Amino acid sequence: MYLVPALAVLGTMLVYPLYQLVLVSFFDYRQPQVTGAEPLRFTGLANYRELLSDPQFWEVLLNTVVFAGACVLGTILLGGGLAVLATRLSPWVRTVLFLAALGAWATPAVTGSAVWLFLFDPTLGPVNQALAGLGLTEFAGHSWTYTKTSAFVLVASQVLWCSFPFVMVTLYAAIRAIPEEVIEAARLDGASTARIARSVMLPMLRPAMTIVTIQSIIWDFKIFTQIYIMTGGGGIAGQNLVLNVYAYQKAFASGQYGLGSAIGVITTLLLLLITLGYLRALRRQGEVL
Repeated sequence: MYLVPALAVLGTMLVYPLYQLVLVSFFDYRQPQVTGAEPLRFTGLANYRELLSDPQFWEVLLNTVVFAGACVLGTILLGGGLAVLATRLSPWVRTVLFLAALGAWATPAVTGSAVWLFLFDPTLGPVNQALAGLGLTEFAGHSWTYTKTSAFVLVASQVLWCSFPFVMVTLYAAIRAIPEEVIEAARLDGASTARIARSVMLPMLRPAMTIVTIQSIIWDFKIFTQIYIMTGGGGIAGQNLVLNVYAYQKAFASGQYGLGSAIGVITTLLLLLITLGYLRALRRQGEVL
């Protein structure tokens, strides 16, 4: 009975919208149907067939997978490295590091994207001015969002900046939770620092690593705000589109709500597969689900 209020909220805010998303994806649902000028026309899997036969969809899917993979890898490495560093810092330096990191984490995505765009502005940005001042004159007036690769790198750097604090704090707490007696016993047995990290600490950090990895995959796979703002809606000729921005363009810019819903359903299914993989990994580790 205690769960009834929570289930009611989840049903209202999650289950019903998801049901509507799936339902709309089976119809030819455009602006005339929204206004009531034309009746709804059931098309079955036509929207899905159109997507799967569209080369742009597969290109966008590849962009999303590669971009999300790079962001997850970078976030884990940066956050994990800073978590290890934090265990070796004095308390006041560690406090300053955590406050700075949590400030980046708390910054809204819209604000962070706007700040990042200013930093890398072709004419007024301090990054280009600093690089040009160091003798790299090719960066004077350089546009970081003009080419596909540099635009993705710019967005990824902003995503890393606002994502690594979660990984750092989580892994720092996990490292602190490792009993000192275990590490001391390994040292007494003659294990080197590298061997302790590889054979003692990493296995004990696996549950926390699994959590931050899966959550980072889900967050980075659903990126919308940073891509939309920093590349002007997907870059030149849509070269920087990812699935969420692609769905937005199809649904709202083109008025193909059924097609946009189909993209949303596919994205949801992919993320569900990731979640199921996460649960399966926990079960293999003997975690109680």
